[in-house]
This record gives sequence, C-alpha cells and structure tokens, in this order.
Amino acid sequence: MSKQKYGVGVDLGTMNIVSARKGSKGVDIRRIRDAFLDLDLSAKKMLKLSGVDFIERENEILLVGDVALETANVFGKEARRPLSQGLISAGEIDAIEVLGILVRHVLGDPKFENEVCYFSVPAAPVDDASRDVIYHAGVFERIISECGYDAVASNEAMAIIFSNCAKEGFSGLSISFGAGMCNIALAVNTIEGLVFSVARGGDWIDAGSAKATGSTVSKITAIKEGGVDLLNPKTREEEALAVYYKSLINYCLSHVSKEFRKIQGKFSLPKPIPLVISGGTSKAGGFVEFFKQVFEKQKKRFPFEISEIRQATDPLNAVAQGLLIQAMQEYEED
Repeated sequence: MSKQKYGVGVDLGTMNIVSARKGSKGVDIRRIRDAFLDLDLSAKKMLKLSGVDFIERENEILLVGDVALETANVFGKEARRPLSQGLISAGEIDAIEVLGILVRHVLGDPKFENEVCYFSVPAAPVDDASRDVIYHAGVFERIISECGYDAVASNEAMAIIFSNCAKEGFSGLSISFGAGMCNIALAVNTIEGLVFSVARGGDWIDAGSAKATGSTVSKITAIKEGGVDLLNPKTREEEALAVYYKSLINYCLSHVSKEFRKIQGKFSLPKPIPLVISGGTSKAGGFVEFFKQVFEKQKKRFPFEISEIRQATDPLNAVAQGLLIQAMQEYEED
C-alpha cells in the first residue's frame, strides 16, 4: 500500500459523526448518528431479542447512534444529544463518554501508531461569544489521541474548499449549513482569508418554525427531513420553514459582507470565485435554487464577485473528505 493512502478525516457534526479514509476502491465513509439513549436494565432482554447492540453500565443500558433514535420512539422517550448548537453539550453529563464511543466507532484502529487524523472544529461564532470552541477542540483532540491517532484540528468550512474547489486551485467561498451552526470560509489558492461561524443553523430553523406555527420541534424536523420543497411550500409548517430558511441565508450572506469588509485591504481576490454550499441543512428540496434567489437580491451589495453557486458534490460527507485530503498530504513525499 502506498504511503499516500494513510491518514483519516473525521467530521464531528451536531447530527452525525462521519469519517473518511482512502480504501482500495475509493473513499470509505463511516457514519453514526450523534445521539444516545439510556434505558433501565429491565430492557436488556427485549434488546437481546431484537439483536440491537448496546452498552451495559452499572445501573442502565446505553444505546448510541441511529438505534438510539429508533428505540426512543418505542419507549416514548427523547434521544439525548452529546453535541448541541455545534459544540459539546454542557448540560449532558454523559456527553464526553458517549462521544468517545461514537468517535471510536467511526474511526476504528489506526493503521499504525499515531496515524494522522484531521478532525473538524467550527470557527468561533461572531454573534455569540459565549460558545467555547477552545474547550470543544481540546476534548476531541484528547478523545482522538486516546484512539491511537495524531489528532490535528482543522476548520470545518475550509475542509469543504479542499474537497470541492480543486479545479479552481482551492479558491472559493464555502458555507456549511449545519444543525447547530453555519460555518463559513473564504480562501484563495488554499490560503485562508476568512473563517468564522454564526450561531444559527438547522436547529434554529426548526425551533423558530415550531414556535411560529404552534407545533413541536420534532414534528417540524420530521417535515423538513421528509422532503419539504422550499420553492413550493404546501402547508403552514412548510411555509414557516421557507421563511426561516430565507432568514438564515440572508443572515449568513450579510455576515460574509460584514466580515470581508474588515479584511478588504489585506486580502485581495484576483478573480471571481465559486460559492459552495454544503451541510445537512442544505439537503432540503430546492435549496440551491432557493439560495440563488435570495442571493440575487443581495448580489449588487455583495463585496466580491461570485463565479457560480453550486452544492458540494456530497454535502453530507464533504467535510470529512476535505479533512482526509489534508491528512493524506502529511504523507506526501516532498
């Protein structure tokens, strides 16, 4: 096996944890839902009968990943999330232990001691100074190191430029529409000009839509994930989703303009660059066309020229793939 096949990337998202590694037939992707559920020991027999994997602790059974969400419905409980609003959940006392289990599940063992693993970290949000990105990055560095890897933190939105802007010489503006945050990066020829996040995302859309329609967040999330068409909303809930999606896009674009003006004299763009959209929240039906319509109204006021607006080739895995590219560069021969 060539040296270039070493290295792994792992995207630590609020909804999913995804790893990417070079395999014999392309890139191998592993994904697990970022959720867990604790049950009484009395559920053990039922779980054994169903063949579900679980972790047995002193006084309880712990389910992690997709099965936690599925089982939560059976028992009429809410699955818990170790990450909230893009960062480690401060209110979840079991969060760090569970995250260790989830990360180990998608990473597996290193191919050799201290194999390089690039992991995603959000940029500090410009609109919420209370969110502690430093602690978040430090905890994941420890977890990944304990799995036997050399852990290297890397910006989430920059990873999208690495995985989707090769033909432009790794120049572009990327917006990662996540569940907890939206991460934004601007780069020219791999040189980072601007990275930041805003403290709004898919969860903010769901909460706002639920409040506006007198519905529940879980119902709104189900409608959104069930195939809402932002260009043609048919119900009151879908209309609310479209309104909040529009607000989020405008919010991101206005912050790009604001942040770019702060560096305008220090960072020049020699030619128009692509705008690449990614993230689970961008998977809603008609999102790219919807985004283009919103952008068109801001285009004249936008501080630099965009060559095209396109969705990442693989929106759910784009960050992990970009991190993999960076990790593999560690093994390139000079």
